[in-house]
Amino acid sequence: MDAVLLARIQFAGTIIFHFIFAPLTIGLAWLIVWLMARYWKRGDDASRNLARFWINLFAISFAVGVATGFAMEFQFGTNWSKYSRYVGDIFGAPLAIEVIFTFFLESIVIAILLFGWDRVSRPAHFLASVLVAIGSTMSAFWILVANSWMQTPEGYILHNGRAEMTNFLHVVFTHSMIPRLLHTVDGALVTAAFFMLGISAWFLRRGRQVESFRITFIVALVVAFLTSVGQLGTGHLSAWMVTRTQPEKLAAFEGLFKTQAYAPLTLIGIPDPAHATLRYAIRVPSGLSLLAYFRPDATIKGLDRFPPDRWPPVVWTFYSFHAMFWLGMLFIAFPLLGLFLWWRKQLYHNHAFLTAAWLLTPLPFLANELGWVTAEMGRQPWIVYHVLLTRDAVSISVPAVHVLLTTILFGAIYLTLFLFWALFFRREVSRRWEESAVEPLVKDAQ
Repeated sequence: MDAVLLARIQFAGTIIFHFIFAPLTIGLAWLIVWLMARYWKRGDDASRNLARFWINLFAISFAVGVATGFAMEFQFGTNWSKYSRYVGDIFGAPLAIEVIFTFFLESIVIAILLFGWDRVSRPAHFLASVLVAIGSTMSAFWILVANSWMQTPEGYILHNGRAEMTNFLHVVFTHSMIPRLLHTVDGALVTAAFFMLGISAWFLRRGRQVESFRITFIVALVVAFLTSVGQLGTGHLSAWMVTRTQPEKLAAFEGLFKTQAYAPLTLIGIPDPAHATLRYAIRVPSGLSLLAYFRPDATIKGLDRFPPDRWPPVVWTFYSFHAMFWLGMLFIAFPLLGLFLWWRKQLYHNHAFLTAAWLLTPLPFLANELGWVTAEMGRQPWIVYHVLLTRDAVSISVPAVHVLLTTILFGAIYLTLFLFWALFFRREVSRRWEESAVEPLVKDAQ
């Protein structure tokens, strides 16, 4: 058994599970701000009950996200102790700030959001929702500071066999930080919008709580469209950054094995690293050069400029990137169709669209995971880009069998947590269902 491979599998498994809930809670927190503003303005029971329903779903997702997040940080001291020793002075700072400040802000204020319905005023309750949303976003900020430094390390020197911080602001605001933050937070809003859209569609499809869920359905539809379009802009900004800071990652994205001017943009294809070719490719001529440098004749570095043992896993990177891209196109097209139906006053009676909205709910979660795979696989074989190789970062005192056993244990714990989340989710939806009678879907009135 290979300890490095097992340690990577364990960390990948924990972060994939954690990343189901983290983007959802970040995006849902901001949608709850809108719901609480509506309750503050109206003060009626319908607005209160609607906000409370979504807050309960947020709270259980937040709890599971927090529980799974701690497990990842412990692995830096167990499976990745050589990494922690090498970059601990830098990597530990943003993680400590995230836990001490943003986590405690969220944990304290979320109690007000959950239990303050009859204890604080509506303006104070609204302020609590704003602080929870800010705390969730700041938590993402500091986590991305740590991860972005691994992608584009700055503000450090190598001294006595370790990376030591020389400039805190340079560590925080590396070249990749802001593009990654914008893309991640926008993706979280896409996830939350489709989540709200799908649940609202489920109730509407069955004629339950029609008036309440018509409101969340149309708002989620608008947010889903706007943020999905925003993913094009933030994604382009991220790709522009990758072009200049991690050119081999960009080459793996596009299956570009040879350096060339007038570089094409790949739409689909089958990468064949063994023969350094992309089979059955459909490409846009000069598209990559135009997007990267706004010139059709710009030269883009291919994988031939780098030693093969420094290539990212091309197949994984290529497919995850393109699957994420095409899902992004779907996320634009689907709400655009919904807005067209809304304009034609045919939205709420279109059972096929309502069913599709519910069925599409898991896809933004999948897109988030694919984005993480793209970013992390594209950095390999480095754990800190051009500073420390992944194989040199694993603990030497932890045998492979111990890593395997803890991986199985984590799997059992995470399965239990997921079942707990699913049962609570079902209970909340069932409670909302039982509180309502079947209502006719009256003619759309926009």
